Amino acid sequence: MSGPFTLTDFYGKLSLPIPENIGKDIGHFNVFNIAEYRVRLNKGEMRYDRRSYFKISLINGKNRAEYADKVIDIDNKALLFASPKIPYHYVPQDDDQSGYFCVFTENFLSKDKSGLILEKLPLFQPGGYPIFQISDGDYGEVEQLFMKIERELSSDYPFKFELIRAYVIELLHMGQKLQPALPAENGHNASTRITDLFVELLERQFPINTPSQQLLLKTPNDFAERLAVHPNHLNKVLKETTGSTTTAIIHARIFEEAKILLNNTDWNISEIAFSLGFEEVAHFSNFFKKFAKTSPLKFRGSIVI
Repeated sequence: MSGPFTLTDFYGKLSLPIPENIGKDIGHFNVFNIAEYRVRLNKGEMRYDRRSYFKISLINGKNRAEYADKVIDIDNKALLFASPKIPYHYVPQDDDQSGYFCVFTENFLSKDKSGLILEKLPLFQPGGYPIFQISDGDYGEVEQLFMKIERELSSDYPFKFELIRAYVIELLHMGQKLQPALPAENGHNASTRITDLFVELLERQFPINTPSQQLLLKTPNDFAERLAVHPNHLNKVLKETTGSTTTAIIHARIFEEAKILLNNTDWNISEIAFSLGFEEVAHFSNFFKKFAKTSPLKFRGSIVI
C-alpha cells in the first residue's frame, strides 16, 4: 500500500529532479506551464489519491475532476484548488490544454509567514467544491498573476519568495470570492464511485509480501478519511451497493489474507499478526477464530501439503 502522492512522485511523473534550491529553507514552491509539461503530466494514470502538497491550477481546456462523491466537469476555463486533505482524480478530456499550476508545501504558507491557517480556509474543507469556472477576463487576470510568479521565481531578487507568497495569497482570496462549480452528478453514480474507490484502496494494500509490510488502512474511519467522506455515509453507501458494512468488508478481506499467509509462508503468527495490523497476537487469534472457528496455529497445522 502506497502512501499519499508525494512531491518526489510528482517530480518523477514529470521526469524531473526535485530542485534543491526552490524554497529549501521556507518550504517547497514551484510553478509550471501546463502546455510545456502537458505530455508528461498525462503519461500513465494518475490514481485517485491524496497528495502531500497543495496545488493551485489555472485551467484552459476541457477536463473532469473526480472526487469520491462527485464529478465536476470543466468546460473551458477554471481555477482548481487542491489540498492534502481531499483526494481526487483529474482527467483531461482533450489534447488542447494550457494554463499554469503551482505546487507548495504547507510550511511555505505557514501561519507565521502568511497569517493564514490553510486547513481552515473554506477552499480546503472536505465536502466543498474547490473548482471555479471563470470568465475570459478573470482568466487573463489570473494568468498575469501566474506569469508574475514564474518571472519572480527565476529572478535574483533576494525577497522573491515573500513576493511570491503574496501572489499565492491573492490567488487564494480570488478563489474564495468566486462561486464554486457544481458537481455533475450524485446519487447512484456517486455511490458506485465511492464503492469502487473503497475497494481500490482496500485491495491496493495486498498482497502482503514481507513481514515488515503492514496495513495502513484498517478501520472504517481510516477509509472514510482517505475518501474525504463521513464514516456513516461510507457505511450507508456500502450497505446499499454491496449489502455489507464497511467493517464486514474490511474484516473479510483481512481474514482472506490471513489464510493466504498461513498457507503460503513460514512466518510465525506474531509476524502475520503484525503485518495485518494487529498490535497483539491475542487480538489476531481472537479475530481469526471468529471467522475460522479455530486458531491460526491449528488452521496452519491442518493444511494438507
